[in-house]
Amino acid sequence: MSQRSRSREKTKNLFKRVIRNALKELEVLTVSQWAEKYRVLDDSSNLAGRWSNEITPYLREIMDTLNDPDIRRTFFCKASQIGGTEALVNMLCYIISQSPAPSMIVYPNDDLAKDISNDKLKPAFRLIQEIRKIFQENNSKELRLKFKTMVLYLRGAGSPAKLASKPIKYLFFDEIDKMGGASKKEASPYSLAMERTKTYRPLEKVYACSTPTLKTNYIWELHDNADEVWHYFVKCPHCGEFIELVYKQILFEKDDEKKMSNYERAQTAVYVCQECGCEILDADKPGMLRGGEWRAVKKRGIGKPKSVGFWISSLYSVFLKWADIVEEHLNSKDDPEKLQNFTNSWLAEPWEDTKLNTTEDLVMERQTELPEFVVPDWARLITAGVDVQETSLYYSIRAFGEYTTSQNITHGQVLSFAEIEQIMNREFQTEDGQKMIVNLSLIDSGYQPDATYDFCIDNSDWALPCKGVGTRMADRYRISKIDKPNSRAYGMQLVLVDGEQYKDSIAARMRRENGRGSWMVYKGCDREYASQVTAEHKITEKSANGSRKLKWTLKHSHADNHYLDCEVYAMAAAEMLGVRSLHLESRASEESRERTEQYAPEEEWIRQNESWL
Repeated sequence: MSQRSRSREKTKNLFKRVIRNALKELEVLTVSQWAEKYRVLDDSSNLAGRWSNEITPYLREIMDTLNDPDIRRTFFCKASQIGGTEALVNMLCYIISQSPAPSMIVYPNDDLAKDISNDKLKPAFRLIQEIRKIFQENNSKELRLKFKTMVLYLRGAGSPAKLASKPIKYLFFDEIDKMGGASKKEASPYSLAMERTKTYRPLEKVYACSTPTLKTNYIWELHDNADEVWHYFVKCPHCGEFIELVYKQILFEKDDEKKMSNYERAQTAVYVCQECGCEILDADKPGMLRGGEWRAVKKRGIGKPKSVGFWISSLYSVFLKWADIVEEHLNSKDDPEKLQNFTNSWLAEPWEDTKLNTTEDLVMERQTELPEFVVPDWARLITAGVDVQETSLYYSIRAFGEYTTSQNITHGQVLSFAEIEQIMNREFQTEDGQKMIVNLSLIDSGYQPDATYDFCIDNSDWALPCKGVGTRMADRYRISKIDKPNSRAYGMQLVLVDGEQYKDSIAARMRRENGRGSWMVYKGCDREYASQVTAEHKITEKSANGSRKLKWTLKHSHADNHYLDCEVYAMAAAEMLGVRSLHLESRASEESRERTEQYAPEEEWIRQNESWL
């Protein structure tokens, strides 16, 4: 065959290949499907070989948000070693293969970006045939990887100029919480990088993953403020109910008298289903994960979300047993730094700079030997607090003595003001049989003011309306007046209560051993009360202007704190009745009695008439 004929044959074959490729049906895959078909893990992974969605099934929906035309931002708040970075790599490889466009990954610093480029990304690209043939490795740099169809930029958060230059469509943040914040001269690295996606809006895609650090840092705020927040629910193998795995459901030996080591105690760990109470074994976990599903636990607005936040803890890791998690906690709980790491990296919860903290167990430790409804002999007065809600009212009745020593004698939830009236007019007995009644009750008027005012007018001998204030007052409470001209309550006293200060006092007294000056509860106190009374802790919060202040806030979203509010009002009522000076009155009374006992008239007569003899 002549040279010319061979040339024509090559040209004909070239056209055939071009036409065949053009006519070939485009393969339509989601990111998770593509990863399972093409992704290969190298020997640095403990599961080297073909990627399998069965190992970490919870990553499917996270990766596939890249294919959802409505979702533009995906935020993954997670425990460490849960697969967030691997999900990022899968999404990136899918983009290179299926939807090429300028992309960028932001890391906490340049050194980490270079390490990831050399040790993670380049090996991954070499192992995937579809990417290897378009990867121009020889023309690439550590922080600028070139492909025939696109460019991938890797940037450290500490280089503001590099973050704010060329436009990009796909933006990734890995371990975003380890990045720095805004400086006086520059916006935050997150904001600078986000500016680069403007050209592609509304087609841009943003993915950020990280273990959380502080509540005010990037990943917690981003995921928690997304249009929808999703948690992973799994089906209990015993009752079939979908549950969320939470650490408090892992039970283990707590009897320190046996002198067991942390390892030995951890080996007794079992997960107890919160729905049926059955034990869930480590061997049950893989199957539960495969049958699990993401569920929205928080939604903002209507319609399809543009941003989604995913959250998951190490309890969902197939590589960890219940015993591993418990042992880590036991080894960490007495060291603040270790405990912060456990909270962040294992529970995927933010660490809060807690100045005052209380727990359910601490409340249960404050139980006395007296049953409910019995008033201690040392009690000098009884007060109450009532928290008014839309469909019910919570109340707490507390006995007070000298040095603000106190004990809860009963608490509960009722449906109407009429029931509150019956409860507050009840007679209580002390240990020696004396009768006492509630001296003063403060009733929250924030939710149903008119109904509360009317009730307090009708029961003015023992009830006053109160209202919490949002700003710190010089005094813990202040008497104001109701100024609604057309109300029956016009001119009535209204007690303004600084809840922050009273919560400080309750928390401090709760931490004292039972006795003088302590805050105590009756024997048999229930866990629901203990949970609500300790639903808040005092943390350092950062305001919009960068200043920091201490504030009492809920430990968990949607937690109930009604009994805590009741206790605040009960203590304020006690202070209004002079509880802080009870011991001074007792001392003055005792001194007066001593002077009376020491006085003897006959001795005075003898002194004045010494010379009568």
